[in-house]
Amino acid sequence: MNWKFRVIFALGTGVSYTLMLWLFDYFFDKNLYSTGSLIFQGVGFGVLFGIGFPYINQKLAEKFSNKIGTKIKPNLKEEEVIEIEGPANLFRGIEGVGGKIFLTNKKLIFKSHKINIQKGQTDIEYSTIKEIVKRKTAKLFDNGIRIITNNEKEFDFVVNERDLWFEKINERKK
Repeated sequence: MNWKFRVIFALGTGVSYTLMLWLFDYFFDKNLYSTGSLIFQGVGFGVLFGIGFPYINQKLAEKFSNKIGTKIKPNLKEEEVIEIEGPANLFRGIEGVGGKIFLTNKKLIFKSHKINIQKGQTDIEYSTIKEIVKRKTAKLFDNGIRIITNNEKEFDFVVNERDLWFEKINERKK
């Protein structure tokens, strides 16, 4: 996230927070906050949530996710080799299980990381894949792939670079 976006986000967050506090004052017929207090709280809230938390999150989350991500190794069969790997989520019921997706010379593998309630490895043989469909996550984001197997089982993944994964899985499916 660049600084220009952070400043705009901080201003929007601060103004929204100040407006919300002012509305409480207005509708409850009590003067809970002075104008100076509203401005001070709005600026503080905007700086904290618009600049501070994203900065801290960027610094800490990268270290944390890299630490977890490098430890995820799938269980491979003999003569099976990982060709492509990357971070992904696999929806199991309503839970988006975080982990890594692997394309090997024999199958697609999803292995969850240890911070999930549902853990384990999901293997999908290329020969069992009937169809791959691009989908939207939450009907908004173009980062989902649905894999439908010959027995009509559906696997919904969220991945970075969806078009690349779509292409690479389709190449192996044939």
